[in-house]
Amino acid sequence: MRFTAGAAGLTAVVMVALAGCGTPAATGSESPERGASASTAPEREDARLSSAELQGRWWTWAASEPEATNPVADTDGSACGRNQPHDVWFLAGTFGGQVKRACEVPGGRPIAAPVVNLLGDPQDCAAFMSGARGTVLLDGEAVEPETHEGDPITVRGAPGNPLTREEGNFAVTGCGLWVQLPPLAPGKHSLKIRGREGDFSTSVDYTLTVTAPPDRA
Repeated sequence: MRFTAGAAGLTAVVMVALAGCGTPAATGSESPERGASASTAPEREDARLSSAELQGRWWTWAASEPEATNPVADTDGSACGRNQPHDVWFLAGTFGGQVKRACEVPGGRPIAAPVVNLLGDPQDCAAFMSGARGTVLLDGEAVEPETHEGDPITVRGAPGNPLTREEGNFAVTGCGLWVQLPPLAPGKHSLKIRGREGDFSTSVDYTLTVTAPPDRA
């Protein structure tokens, strides 16, 4: 991740997940097909999030823990299950550099992660996206990242988190390259994400163990 100063104490952050900004941020403000393969379970109709929902929810998730237990600062995957929502499984990035993580993922859950991304204002995002590059490999097969040029979002930060640096709600613009995967088939999977923008680069090698989906009978 790359940090630049933001208004009202918000830190704008560049992140890559697995490895992973509108108006200036303000504290206290209220928020505003991939075909199936051997690696994937049958797709659900609700497996994909809209650009704004994806970015707003992911950044809030990433800012939900202090640095000691934050999934972006995680060095081995031990924090990957913290504060996960019920309908999607988020994967986190690094603050720059490379890590390897092992993570257990519930069966039947779609997966979402940034490749390289930013919080800031529209001008920040325009400059950032002109140089953003990234690749994703799922079990050795290339997955094309999604491009999200910029969406007004609200990010909610928990006390002591290393992203917003402050507790509260922040109105910002989110942009970046992202990947959304339908639920993976039970078993072990390899997910490799590489991202770069300018002199910032990040990568994460994930070993994902997907459990059997719950019995809905």
